[in-house]
Amino acid sequence: MKNLFFILMTGGFAVLSCRNEDENIRRIDQIIQLYIDSSGQDMLNSKIPGSYTEIKINDVYGVTDTAPVIVSLKKDADTVTYLEYVADAKRITIDSTAAFQIYESKLALELTKKINDSTRFVTNDTLKIQYESRQEIFQVSKIWYNNVLKFTKTDQALNVVKISK
Repeated sequence: MKNLFFILMTGGFAVLSCRNEDENIRRIDQIIQLYIDSSGQDMLNSKIPGSYTEIKINDVYGVTDTAPVIVSLKKDADTVTYLEYVADAKRITIDSTAAFQIYESKLALELTKKINDSTRFVTNDTLKIQYESRQEIFQVSKIWYNNVLKFTKTDQALNVVKISK
């Protein structure tokens, strides 16, 4: 009985450990780090006077007129604040073949600056993200900020966009 149990366990482990070497694992690369500065000032750090105190982002291609998009405010190693966008907006197909597809998302940014206790200044910007999808990878390929190309994917690991206002 013990031998039968041992043989079944060994056989089970052998079957579970077998893996086809031809399996493709698709890599996903869609996280974007968006930095905004003005004359060297971190505009996303609300503790710095003159910076944006409120940030709202909506999905332009969303189902409703107001389709909020989730972003996180984070700090890098130099304590500079950036917006981290992962993937919350709707993507529309721009081009498609059997080998690849190109998708696009468009975000409306509403950046509010506190001038004084009674005055606020609102800036409305757009961020257009183009994605490339192939069998082995889904990745950000290009990013436009206010219709100006600011990022084109190369071999860099991170998708970092730096905007100067």
